[in-house]
Amino acid sequence: MTRIRRGFADGPHGQIHYRRAGAGETILLFHASPGSSKQLEPLIAALADRFDVIAPDTPGNGDSDPPRLPGDARPAMADYAATALALMDGLEVATSHLYGSHTGAAVAAELAIQAPARVRSVVLDGVAAFTEAQQAEYMARYAPAFTPTLDGDHLLRAFMFCRDQYIFFPWYQRDAGHRRAVGLPAPQKLHDLLLDVLKAPETYPWSYHAAFRYPTLARIPLITCPVLGVLGAADPLADDTRAALAAAAKGQCRQTPGFGAAGHGTAVAQVIADFVAGIG
Repeated sequence: MTRIRRGFADGPHGQIHYRRAGAGETILLFHASPGSSKQLEPLIAALADRFDVIAPDTPGNGDSDPPRLPGDARPAMADYAATALALMDGLEVATSHLYGSHTGAAVAAELAIQAPARVRSVVLDGVAAFTEAQQAEYMARYAPAFTPTLDGDHLLRAFMFCRDQYIFFPWYQRDAGHRRAVGLPAPQKLHDLLLDVLKAPETYPWSYHAAFRYPTLARIPLITCPVLGVLGAADPLADDTRAALAAAAKGQCRQTPGFGAAGHGTAVAQVIADFVAGIG
């Protein structure tokens, strides 16, 4: 079995926690919100026979310290990308392929724009391109803070938030019209996600908010390296991903099983390996 090691690197706002495995060309993986790089362990393992895989916890999520900006300023996607670049510097990674899922896709896209000489290719596994109305709604409702309370009701609210994301999109619209065509994950996976959210109950929303505000369709055309869009089965961001990749100068799309489905990590790893091999 692939051994996934864990470590910390110093970043501009504190320490960055990461998982690492394998050998070969480097690929950085950026996870979706909420949670941490733990959700990417199947993909890390599947890529490790071909790549040196590094998967950080997005700052303010999992075990990474949150970004700290002057005053009450909240981080933008550029800040998360700058932290990822600092991780590359700290680990002496000269160039890398990138993969990002949902929020992580926006991090990967912005890193490719900020440091084009350091990025060889980008894989965007579900990227959002929300309307202004959607942005306003999701900023207000999608990612509530779970500030600890003495009666512990934040624990139940956090659990329902994690669970209902698998059933509805958006998760708070609990009706048939918003039901997703997927089921609940294994109890352990849901438990792991909940624990990650509870590690950062007041800062995990920050990366969500940066992704909601990110002008995807304006930024994607600025990526100069090859870009692959991954369309996971039943992904609510599939249409946005198609639109984003249509705007990319060197973009294409591939379909895969949905996140959490049997064989997902292996299937996505094969798509990534084929894409990278085709770049030459």
